Amino acid sequence: MSVQFPEYLDVDYEGGEGQDPEDYPTIEDKIEKAIEVTKTGLEQYENPAVMWTGGKDSTLTLYFVKEVADRFDLEVPPVLFIDHYQHFEELHDFVEHWAEEWDLEVVYARNEDVGAYVEDEGLEPGDDIEIDELSEHNQHHVREILEYEEDTFPFLLDTYVGNHLLKTVALNDALEEHGIDGILSGIRWDEQESRANETFFSPRHDPDIYPPHDRIQSILQFKEADVWEAFWNFVVPETVAAYPEEGYVPQSDDDLPEGVSQEDIPVSPKYFAGFRSLGSEISTDKAAEEPAWLQDLEGTTERAGRAQDKEDLMARLRDLGYM
Repeated sequence: MSVQFPEYLDVDYEGGEGQDPEDYPTIEDKIEKAIEVTKTGLEQYENPAVMWTGGKDSTLTLYFVKEVADRFDLEVPPVLFIDHYQHFEELHDFVEHWAEEWDLEVVYARNEDVGAYVEDEGLEPGDDIEIDELSEHNQHHVREILEYEEDTFPFLLDTYVGNHLLKTVALNDALEEHGIDGILSGIRWDEQESRANETFFSPRHDPDIYPPHDRIQSILQFKEADVWEAFWNFVVPETVAAYPEEGYVPQSDDDLPEGVSQEDIPVSPKYFAGFRSLGSEISTDKAAEEPAWLQDLEGTTERAGRAQDKEDLMARLRDLGYM
C-alpha cells in the first residue's frame, strides 16, 4: 500500500451524509449515483477490490463495477470473498460459476488458523473452540481487542467472537496481505440501523484497528425493493442473452422465460427458495415460501431470518472492521 495513503485520494468523505433512499426517488437516480461512485472508486484507488458474498447486494455492486469498467475502459479489480466455513453450499457454487463466467479474479479471505483447528478437531458448528489453542494473532484479537475472558467460544458465525474471527480478522488480514486500499462494498442505508449513517466514501484509517483503507459504498441509496427492480430490469436482461429486454419478474423457480434456466441467471437459488438474506447455513432461515422479491419487503424485516445475537452487536462489530 502506498505510504501516502490516504493523501493521494480526492474523494468526498461527506457525500451522502444526512441522506436516505428518498433523496434518490427513481431507479434511474439511484443507478446514476451508483455509476458515479463506482467510477470515482475505480479511478481514485491504487489497489481496489470488490467485496462479493454472492448475495444480491454485492452482486449488484459487482454489476456496476463491470459496467463502469467496460464503459470507461477501466480495470475490473479482484473480488474478495470471505469464506467463514459456514456458507450455504449453493453460495460457493454460485460464486465459482459466475467468477468463471465473468472472468473474475477471486481472492478468498479465510481465518485459516481457526479453520485448521476446526478440521483437526473434527468440530461441528456449535462446538467449543479452545482459545489457547489458536495462534497468537487470534488470541490477541479475542483477549485484547474483544476483551473476551472465557476459555472457549462456540464455532458459530453469528456470535460476537465467531463473527469477528471468521469474518473481520479474515478480511483485515486479506487487506493487509494484498495491499487493498479501497473496498467496493454493497451495504445499504435501509438494511441495518448501524449502516443508516454511512457515506459513499467511508474512511477506515486507524492502523490500530485495521489496515488503513476506504469503503466505497455505491448502492447505499437502494432499498431492498430497488435492488430487485434493478436485477429484473437491468442486471438479468443485460447478462442473459435470452432474457426479455423489457425485464420479466419470475413468480417461482420454474417460471422463467423459454430457453432460460435458473443457472443462467446471476441470482442465487436461495432467493428463489424464499431466503431474503444469506448469512450462514447454520443460523439463517428462509423468510417465506415465495421468492424473495415477491415477499412483503416494506412490512417485514429483511434480516429477520438471521441470528439476532450478532445483529444486536452490529455497531460494535462494525467499529472493529465488519462490513
